[in-house]
Amino acid sequence: MPEQKTNKLPQSFYQRPTLEVAPDILGKFIVYKAPSGRLSARIVEVEAYIGHNDPACHAARGMTKRNRPMFGPAGFTYIYFIYGMYHCLNFVTEPEGSPAAILLRAAEPDEGLEIMLRNSGKDSPRNLLNGPGKFCRAFGLTAEQNDLDLTDDVIYIEDRQEMIRNVQRSQRIGIKVGQDRRWRFYDGDSTAVSKGR
Repeated sequence: MPEQKTNKLPQSFYQRPTLEVAPDILGKFIVYKAPSGRLSARIVEVEAYIGHNDPACHAARGMTKRNRPMFGPAGFTYIYFIYGMYHCLNFVTEPEGSPAAILLRAAEPDEGLEIMLRNSGKDSPRNLLNGPGKFCRAFGLTAEQNDLDLTDDVIYIEDRQEMIRNVQRSQRIGIKVGQDRRWRFYDGDSTAVSKGR
């Protein structure tokens, strides 16, 4: 398959208010040049987490070694490890010092499907990327890819001019606090959206 023409999102895309970036990132393609090959997927579901006043945000209680990337410049990865088994990929947003990020919840496989299946131990693309932990496992993302520049050449997001015609929003899922905030955005026409839609 010929490599797509790169139309990489600039840092200014991520520097905007998180609730503007989150729906805008739907339909964009995340690209990761893994050691095993190039992987890409179309983003279909995200959640926003914003600052000290959001009890579900990792930055709610201030800066720690773990959440430090959230306090840095926009346009960097923030990958954390939960439940002793899952990595979760986030995109840092807003100006430096204003901790916020967008969690990638689900995507549709594009390039590198065989690699994704091998990483996941699956033999079918069904439900391959419909959850933040599933996504990172399929892409082979771990803490080693934490705090990487999304405008660099290892991991980045491309705009391939694909529009989402049915953007939906809802309460965030899988959290115990801050459940009242409708900060989950997803493609209402995608079958790859995570369970709990």
